[in-house]
Amino acid sequence: MWKVRPDVVGMDFVTVYRAFSPGDAELVRSRLEANDFLVFMKNENAAMSIDGYSMAVGGIQVQVPEDQAESARALIESGGSSFA
Repeated sequence: MWKVRPDVVGMDFVTVYRAFSPGDAELVRSRLEANDFLVFMKNENAAMSIDGYSMAVGGIQVQVPEDQAESARALIESGGSSFA
């Protein structure tokens, strides 16, 4: 059963990266998590359920809490070509 984490209830998450490949989204997520960001992947399951469906749902959105967004974007932008 899905459980709500009490530490994230009421947090506003914002998209800091959008990918149309699950591999790209996972790469960004792992880099953010390795740097202690709280990460949520919006549309991940929908994009992986049917080949090409990520375009229909607007991509896999890598999201972080609003107060971490600026730092997360800076980290992603500093990552070189694998994040661009």
